[in-house]
Amino acid sequence: MSRYRGPKLRISRRLGDLPGLTRKKSNKALPAGEHGQQVRKPSEYSLRLEEKQKLRFNYGLNEKQLLKNIKLAKKVPGSTGIILLQILEMRLDNTVFRLGICPTIPSARQLVNHGHILVNNNVVSISSYQCRPGDTITIKNKVSSIALVKKYMLFPSLVNIPNHLEFNKEMLIAKVNGIIERENVALQLNELLVVEYYSRK
Repeated sequence: MSRYRGPKLRISRRLGDLPGLTRKKSNKALPAGEHGQQVRKPSEYSLRLEEKQKLRFNYGLNEKQLLKNIKLAKKVPGSTGIILLQILEMRLDNTVFRLGICPTIPSARQLVNHGHILVNNNVVSISSYQCRPGDTITIKNKVSSIALVKKYMLFPSLVNIPNHLEFNKEMLIAKVNGIIERENVALQLNELLVVEYYSRK
């Protein structure tokens, strides 16, 4: 299944607030669908599926990528759900988004893919690159790159930069100080339901 490229507001109406997907807010109070609200109580499977879809759409992953990250998280000792969130949060595209350089994760991915971002003074154009503590993230010393980032920074994405990152807005230099803590993850979801969803596959 390829990455979703359809209407983003429809997804956020169905799944709730996804800060990485879109900044748009719907004026409609009821969820998407012919009759607005579900009459039936959702099944356990539908609850797990919904949490999994939140993760997929927020971080812009396809099914294969998410499954690969789940398998990777299971190999690391500790809570699989929290480790999965840490793996996804430490991706380069998400780190650029959390620094406030881009309004959404798709725009951060485009910035990375077009070679505007340097990690430890090397151009990294792979958005799934895993940032590590001690990494320095800078903008390419090119007029077009700096102008694009400054334009994006006029409309910051999230209010606060998480504790594991620090960013100098004048010099446009960021540093990864550690691994993100669970309470600093911006997405509201129950990661245990995602692990349960894949444990039954």
